[in-house]
Amino acid sequence: MNWGTAYKKTTENIEVSVQPIFLSDRSEPEDELFVWAYKVHIQNNSDQQVTLRQRCWHITDAYGNTEVVRGEGVIGEQPVLEPGQSFEYTSGTPLSTPSGIMVGTYDMEVEGGGWISVEIPAFSLDSPHESSRLN
Repeated sequence: MNWGTAYKKTTENIEVSVQPIFLSDRSEPEDELFVWAYKVHIQNNSDQQVTLRQRCWHITDAYGNTEVVRGEGVIGEQPVLEPGQSFEYTSGTPLSTPSGIMVGTYDMEVEGGGWISVEIPAFSLDSPHESSRLN
């Protein structure tokens, strides 16, 4: 797979990098189904252990319609990251338009107490079926 541009954001020494890719083999443009995969890399550059407890995504299509998706952990896991450790996973999203944008947060519990809200960078979902890229 030829992954797209890496979008990166760092919050309190936790770096989140996202690479989207359009999945033409899973999309059906004639039925208004456009599907993307995205690879997320989370790097703990802090000096504290953190546990990813919850996620919140804002997925916006080309018409400005936004769906908010909340849930525990990611891909059925609540990864624990020691200082210097990283975690990577792949997921995906469908849209009914040929482009969109995603952005979100991870709520992480800090060892010893406390929470941080780690920002996921906004990233563009563009397909070759979009005549002019809006995002």
